Amino acid sequence: MIDHTTHPELEAGTVPADEMSIRPRSNYVNILVLRELESHAVFTTNGEDADIATVALDSEDGAQDYAPGLMFMRKQTGSDRRFGKALQRDLGVFADDEDECTMQVNEMCQDCVECILYGSAASSDEGSDVSITSRVMYDTAYTVRDASVVIDEKFQNAPGDDFAKSAEATIREPDFFEPGTLFPSVVTLHDATPAELAFVLGITAKNKRYGATTSRLGRVNNRILGVYAGREEGPANLELTRRTIDRLAGDDTTTHESVTDVVMSETINANRAASHLRSAFEDSIKTDGLALEGVPEETVDELLKLASGDELGEILTEQREQSRDFLSQAE
Repeated sequence: MIDHTTHPELEAGTVPADEMSIRPRSNYVNILVLRELESHAVFTTNGEDADIATVALDSEDGAQDYAPGLMFMRKQTGSDRRFGKALQRDLGVFADDEDECTMQVNEMCQDCVECILYGSAASSDEGSDVSITSRVMYDTAYTVRDASVVIDEKFQNAPGDDFAKSAEATIREPDFFEPGTLFPSVVTLHDATPAELAFVLGITAKNKRYGATTSRLGRVNNRILGVYAGREEGPANLELTRRTIDRLAGDDTTTHESVTDVVMSETINANRAASHLRSAFEDSIKTDGLALEGVPEETVDELLKLASGDELGEILTEQREQSRDFLSQAE
């Protein structure tokens, strides 16, 4: 069981399961993550071209631009939702005679922790006309380095299997993000219970595949750097990325002498980036006066341990009853 009695340090940003309400309140938990690609990955919206932005950076030489690659929010939440539904099945949350939940639009069960936490459209079942707003918020993530050094265009031939063959046109494959690409990211829970927080932490820690063609690409290491609870959201991914770049430029343990050196670098030390990302988030709390406090590392470790074991099934089963009561308020 995870509640405010066993974990009073979570009171600031979560709600007790028996006090869940469809009326929004100001309870937020921010999970700080550094997403590190461990293989090539494809993040596109048109199936071919990587999404790229133009972002201004401050430097000693004045403002300058760089072009980060993007990992849109739906590339993150879609993968996490699929993993979360699979995790519920693995943990035996659904009864043997019960239809297991699906990602099909208008066919989600609206009766499991995942649906009621991550949201769903009104069901196609007769009488099920309630839509659920997600209480897990994602934002577009930006690469620390410039798109010109983290994105690669690849071409292949498809010449057939004859011994002798004429020249064939090449086929352009989608843009690939290179291994080692880093995406600072925050996952924010709004009015979630401690059990729901453990569920999302488990998904974030365990999910390893994002983007297109995940059977062969898209391996990601989600480094959970900290959990911060309170009455508001933390800094945006874009601002955190800017501040991380700035700190890397001033890091005496690296060879970077400017922000240009950082964004155009062939490689970035992930451990150094993680350290600077965490300090950037925590300094933002102080400088921006954010109503957030860091959850003790031992508590985060305990929640991750619970979320990685079979005990999570029992926790989700208990939470499911409270989630049903929460949804019934809309009827």
